[in-house]
Amino acid sequence: MSLAIFDLDNTLLGGDSDYLWGRFLVEKDLVDGDFYERENLRFLHEYEAGTLDIREFLEFSLKPLSTMTPRQLAALHRQFMAEKIQPIILGKGRALIDRHRQAGDTPLIVTATNSFVTRPIADALGIEHLIATEPERLDGRYTGRVNGVPSFREGKVTRLTDWLRQQGENLAGSWFYSDSHNDLPLLEMVEHPVAVDPDDTLRNHARSRGWPVISLRDDKR
Repeated sequence: MSLAIFDLDNTLLGGDSDYLWGRFLVEKDLVDGDFYERENLRFLHEYEAGTLDIREFLEFSLKPLSTMTPRQLAALHRQFMAEKIQPIILGKGRALIDRHRQAGDTPLIVTATNSFVTRPIADALGIEHLIATEPERLDGRYTGRVNGVPSFREGKVTRLTDWLRQQGENLAGSWFYSDSHNDLPLLEMVEHPVAVDPDDTLRNHARSRGWPVISLRDDKR
């Protein structure tokens, strides 16, 4: 099989699910609104600038999971999907996934956003295989800590390499679609890197390397 690897946020989605989850918690009065909104925005800007301390961010973003039961979290996520995620799933992204399936490729999402947020999104996109940052769980409850290597920047390469070994697969004929310069380590590994609605740094790099630059947004061609 050839892998069709996709980043999630701002690639298959017209927004950032991690940031939107934080906004959702603020809107539901489940966190300190002023503090959380300010820090959530700070971390987003640091991600965009390529200066994000992933461990600091995860300590912040995973903590609310530890304050609620699995049942509460499941109900909240259903609301989150309906209110925040379904409206930003990109139709052109779905079509791209379908084209790869029809070509015999295996879709895989590799995302820095944690699996609590992203597993239901991957399911909604019909994608079985997901590599995401894993929140630690103990006795069925989230602890607020991260388990293993976060799938961010070089961590995406580490996690994908482990996954390939476990699956007995390789990157022959592989594709990777991403919007972010943070994904350059993985983009450089695959046979077919594609910049999708990229940030300026990735756009310039893609052009210098002769990589395709595409848009999955309805208002762009």
